[in-house]
Amino acid sequence: MARIGPGLVALVGVERGDGEADVEYLAQKTVSLRLFADEGGHFNRSLLDTGGELLIVSQFTLLADVGKGRRPSFDRAAPPEEAQPLIERYVELVRQRKVSVGTGRFGETMQVEIHNQGPVTIFLDSRQKEV
Repeated sequence: MARIGPGLVALVGVERGDGEADVEYLAQKTVSLRLFADEGGHFNRSLLDTGGELLIVSQFTLLADVGKGRRPSFDRAAPPEEAQPLIERYVELVRQRKVSVGTGRFGETMQVEIHNQGPVTIFLDSRQKEV
């Protein structure tokens, strides 16, 4: 069972066609995004600034398409043999940036307990990055 202290939980979905550039972008963005309040209450501090930890959980259901019918389609999600290495690379890249990381188990049913101090939920998509 993975546990982290104060920090972030990243639910990560890997889409068909994602690759190394996507993972690198998301790792850098995750650790440097200013989501924590400074002394004035403004979002000016990142995981790197606070020494916060990161729990990374693979979550293919983020890629659900519910536009047609009543059953979600997961056709956009990369198959496990493509997704797992990219999730593992994401973990590795975040750790290289000196952030403490906990992980879920790829492909397993898990219970994730989150205590939000916020509410702040951010959706990062490497395909929406500015060049």
